[in-house]
Amino acid sequence: MALYSAAAAVLAGLERGEGGLKSLVYNSGFPHVRQLYALVSETLRYASVLEKLLDGAALLQAEKKLAPQLAKVLVYDLLFGQGLKCGGRWKALARRHRARLEAELARMKVRHKVSRNEDLLAPEKAVNTAGEWARAGWAPCAGSSGGLCLTCPAPAASQVPRYVRVNTLKTCVDDVIDFFKRQGYAYLGKAASVEELKTLSGKEFLLDLHLPELLVFPSQTDLHDNLLYTSGHIILQDKASCLPAFLLGAVAGSHVIDACAAPGNKTSHLAAILKNKGQIFAFDVDPKRIATMNTLLTRAGVTGCQLAQQDFLTVDPRDPKYSSVTHILLDPSCSGSGMVTRGPGEEAPLSAERLQALAGFQRRVLNHALRFPALQRLVYSTCSLHQEENEHVVQAVLQEWGSAFRLVTAFPSWPCRGLAAFSGAESCLRASPAETLTHGFFVAVLERCKEGAAAPSSLPAAAKESPQPGEGTEPGATPKKRKKKKQKMKE
Repeated sequence: MALYSAAAAVLAGLERGEGGLKSLVYNSGFPHVRQLYALVSETLRYASVLEKLLDGAALLQAEKKLAPQLAKVLVYDLLFGQGLKCGGRWKALARRHRARLEAELARMKVRHKVSRNEDLLAPEKAVNTAGEWARAGWAPCAGSSGGLCLTCPAPAASQVPRYVRVNTLKTCVDDVIDFFKRQGYAYLGKAASVEELKTLSGKEFLLDLHLPELLVFPSQTDLHDNLLYTSGHIILQDKASCLPAFLLGAVAGSHVIDACAAPGNKTSHLAAILKNKGQIFAFDVDPKRIATMNTLLTRAGVTGCQLAQQDFLTVDPRDPKYSSVTHILLDPSCSGSGMVTRGPGEEAPLSAERLQALAGFQRRVLNHALRFPALQRLVYSTCSLHQEENEHVVQAVLQEWGSAFRLVTAFPSWPCRGLAAFSGAESCLRASPAETLTHGFFVAVLERCKEGAAAPSSLPAAAKESPQPGEGTEPGATPKKRKKKKQKMKE
């Protein structure tokens, strides 16, 4: 039952735009990620056929409590996959409708004048899927009958290596290196250049040239069953995704907010940097993502982190609980256009309306984050390639805040800088598969100016509804009433 529920949750996450297929699978908490990836990917490939089968067999009408995503997964595995070898009560439910579903499938084949299941797919979907798995970094097992199972490695189209962050809450870099050496891996020392990372092969690995606790393995290295990973001693995290916590510059004892925290890799990185000393406030609105995050943080040995199922935009910056928050990591929802490990069915184009909506949300949440009165430093990051979500957001918010905050040149030695969208944009950094051998990423570091004001000269409507730090906060206090009050005091 866990496999089908996990697959349905990944499908739902894809529909909500919460991330790419591979990232959602890895962050699902399901122990057998290749099995889960295979099931979700093949369900996506047959999605149009499955929808017609569900309609024709009226399955959702007969089983009103059955979610559409779970229904697709069950019907795929029943008719096209492994034949529901697991599933508990879901297996029993699907098998009750087996005769009706098989009859509907037979009618579809007659209507389309085909004899094979795969012939029901559109031409672009009916091609050999080995290329799709290779782009995702895996290949179908030759012994699989019906659906695919991912047990065989394949050369990846991308050159992005496998990055492994050592979790210093539980171990140290030297001990992890020794562990891998005992497992037959060859340690080649610290990388001297990005180009050197491209030469890795077999069971070789390097220490990253930029981040001190990051090991680099060939792209096809699978460590999901490795003892160090299952025990939380290492975190499988792309190098670019490690930059936000690294560049935030918080020290042990700091109070930090991770504003859009799930699935939690950056939060666990923050905790390691803080050495579990201080306080982390982590927010995410989705209860399932919070539950997954809690599992991840527990496995990583994180303490001193307060999780909250809450939209960060509803958090009150004037709440005394956050009066000592000096650092904020803000990695909001974005288009995900920088993710290079996209699987089949994830290439839907982003409309201009959707892009503007995302950028509008990102501006609001960045503005909101800057309103925390003790804030000294903030990192804004996305896994997007679009200027609208990156440089344009930072530019607009800095203009609204005037001289209160400034851009800091992030990681001066980093080779890939922000696009020249405005003066100073080169202080931001970008990452890309071609130039940095990572996912596509954007990072901007903002610091409060010593002479900076606490609030911008122009705030969005949502922010104007609340008084700014230092203003009257009594019930019903509005700008006009406060002005009248000041005039009476002068009189």
